[in-house]
Amino acid sequence: MKEAMFFSQGKDREVHCFLCNHRCHIKPGRLGICGVRQNRDGILWSLVYGRLIAEHIDPIEKKPLYHFLPGTRSYSIATMGCNFRCTFCQNADISQNPRESGQIFGSKVDPERVVAEAKQAGCATISYTYTEPTIFMEYALDVAQLALADGIRNVFVSNGYMSEEALEAVAPCLHAANVDLKAFTDDFYIKQCGARLEPVLNTLKRMKQLGIWLEVTTLLIPGLNDGHKELTELAQFLAGLGRDIPWHLSRFHPTYRMTDRPVTPLESLHTARDIGLQAGLHYVYLGNVPGDNGENTYCPQCQTLLMERFGFSTKRRGVHGGRCSQCGTAVAGVEIP
Repeated sequence: MKEAMFFSQGKDREVHCFLCNHRCHIKPGRLGICGVRQNRDGILWSLVYGRLIAEHIDPIEKKPLYHFLPGTRSYSIATMGCNFRCTFCQNADISQNPRESGQIFGSKVDPERVVAEAKQAGCATISYTYTEPTIFMEYALDVAQLALADGIRNVFVSNGYMSEEALEAVAPCLHAANVDLKAFTDDFYIKQCGARLEPVLNTLKRMKQLGIWLEVTTLLIPGLNDGHKELTELAQFLAGLGRDIPWHLSRFHPTYRMTDRPVTPLESLHTARDIGLQAGLHYVYLGNVPGDNGENTYCPQCQTLLMERFGFSTKRRGVHGGRCSQCGTAVAGVEIP
């Protein structure tokens, strides 16, 4: 355990947690919505500090980040817990377990060891991923600051529900983020995630203002968030933030508590990609469809194939020095080869 950041004390030993936009009021002995922050006698404690449930070396494309240090590897870590309760969660065994069973598992790993392992493995980044990194923010901050001092950059894969206070605290050592924009209606967020839409939109805006490299992912679920109007509004919102923001559209597969929906039809994914491009986005990708042309990067000016992908494997084609080899258009991103 470690005493938490981002809380204040109230009457009768109640605490007010402002780590994320749930802004929980937690009575003594109780847990926050995330299931991993507990009020013990008027002090809020993180129950997952340094308790890693996952520790892997991944291609950066798995985050997915296609325009941030492409072709590099990322040391990926997670603890248990999440501040969302998505009915379609792909990692429910580790994200939802603390709330559902009251159990928290994980191996004790000091921040120094994470950075040392990442450095030894030749990883360019450390990714805080698999579950929501906001809920282990105290640990993520300690690791990220050490990584930054050692020349390793930091990546969040997030649902975007962190508070502005938390985002401002991590921003100086956060270089890139992939944020799930799960839908573009409040109704979806309330019913399927136990959250609200507006705080996520605010996080996206603030990350862009802070200069954090931003990519966005939407899991396309048949009949729930794949309507033409909704996708158009979502794409227009992203284009308004920046036409160079890559938008990843992922194929849904039934899982966890959502087993009544079919796999996303390929036609729906292609239609959604067309909507994104028509809205003015320069880079729209399809995920969970290995071999589809929607995985590739094309020049937004002349449509030359720049980066060819199959799953998480990337090959450089028509790009050199961060520019299209045919027309010279700059490819948006960070250290594009």
